[in-house]
Amino acid sequence: MSGGANKSYDSSAGGRAYRSVGRPRTLDAGQNSLALVLNLVRTGQSTTRQEVERESELGRAAVTDRLATLGALGLIADGELGQANGGRAPRHVSFRRDAGVLLLAVLDDASIAVGIADLSGRLVGEHHEALDMADSPASIYERIQVLLAWMQQEQADGAEVWGVGIAVPGPGEQSSDSTLAADLVEPQPWRNRGFAGSVSARFGAPVYVRSSVHMKAIGELKAGAGRGVGDLLFVSLDRSISAGIISDGQLHRGAQGAAGLVGHAPTGEEGAVTCRCGSRGCLEVLAGADAMAREALAAASTERSRYLAETLARNGTLTATDVGHGAQIGDGFCAELIGRSGRLIGESLAPLANLLNPALIVLGGTMAQTGDIMLAAIREAVYRISHPLATRDLRILRSQMGGSAGLVGAAQLVVEELFAPPILKGWIHLGSPRRHPELDRLMVDTQQEEQKRAGRPQPPKRRAGQTRNTGGIEA
Repeated sequence: MSGGANKSYDSSAGGRAYRSVGRPRTLDAGQNSLALVLNLVRTGQSTTRQEVERESELGRAAVTDRLATLGALGLIADGELGQANGGRAPRHVSFRRDAGVLLLAVLDDASIAVGIADLSGRLVGEHHEALDMADSPASIYERIQVLLAWMQQEQADGAEVWGVGIAVPGPGEQSSDSTLAADLVEPQPWRNRGFAGSVSARFGAPVYVRSSVHMKAIGELKAGAGRGVGDLLFVSLDRSISAGIISDGQLHRGAQGAAGLVGHAPTGEEGAVTCRCGSRGCLEVLAGADAMAREALAAASTERSRYLAETLARNGTLTATDVGHGAQIGDGFCAELIGRSGRLIGESLAPLANLLNPALIVLGGTMAQTGDIMLAAIREAVYRISHPLATRDLRILRSQMGGSAGLVGAAQLVVEELFAPPILKGWIHLGSPRRHPELDRLMVDTQQEEQKRAGRPQPPKRRAGQTRNTGGIEA
């Protein structure tokens, strides 16, 4: 196929094989050129055969063959005739972004969002609901899959699922043993090396698991305040505090996918609470949403804030959102608490502004929506501490995308992974990443592992008052 007339698509093989019609050539060469042509059309770099010839540097016969093959595989479609320039009018071609769908899920500290996108990464449906992180990991995993299955049934309109993108709190990195699935790495309880494989087996598609803050950074870059900006920080301000770093238009994830853990930056202030990383004085435990709620509860109990005391009596609990509302209606303690948290956050972001020199810092999460006091305090600290050159044109804004940012970012991430040349050339001649040989192996391995787990003997459940044998010691 690589020589244009040497190999051609064999439709009798169900869209999954090539037949030799002349001198034998390697299938890899044909896959590479198919991948090149598809990506030129998919990204809009080339919309006619003539443009494909020019951009790909393939011959006319080869381009004609590749376009015919991609059409037979259902990956591209002919469009309208273009404007003629002294000869035959060119026929436009376009990528079939409706050939499949992407399923998406984003977990935050207190919510879960699911969505569905077409193969261009355009979000076409979404659903948001509250999430109790105190629930067991198993129940949260199952809820994710139930919601994804519901979204597929409601919105996919019969289209195959080509990929699944899942964003979780904490870092996430790609599995070392597969290019078509990713595993969760930390923090607990999200470490579960069978989760991505289980989702793959359920939906028959490759799964990519990444950090939610990284996904949101991509979402802001592609569809939010960061459009047209090559260097930005997305900072999530919630129970945890973390950042997604975009440098020269690319996400910086770090060696273990842990780039942006600014919540564990030392503030220089002491605190009684030990951070989950084992240190004291971390930004997260002094300025995060839990810290704000803890300070608010203490103030309400000692009646330093009448508003917080009344809110506690009415609701039985206090949150960072309550503190933000108190500040907006003029409660002095709430305003002071938000200002202090904003100052600590800004002082921790200032070194990043010096180091990375972003053009934009986007603030998202619950605390970013507490009002202008937080935003003003962060801006003041960043501009005061950072080098004047680093902040000369720096903008610091609140996110306007809300929970959609992570879904948009997840969709874009899956698109980039599926159509990356090393992966694309593994499935393009088969017409879908669902038929990638590596995915088949992943399915078999997952099923075998699940069978092993199901087959392990479980100890009998104890009845009330019953003891178990522990070498003569009553348990």
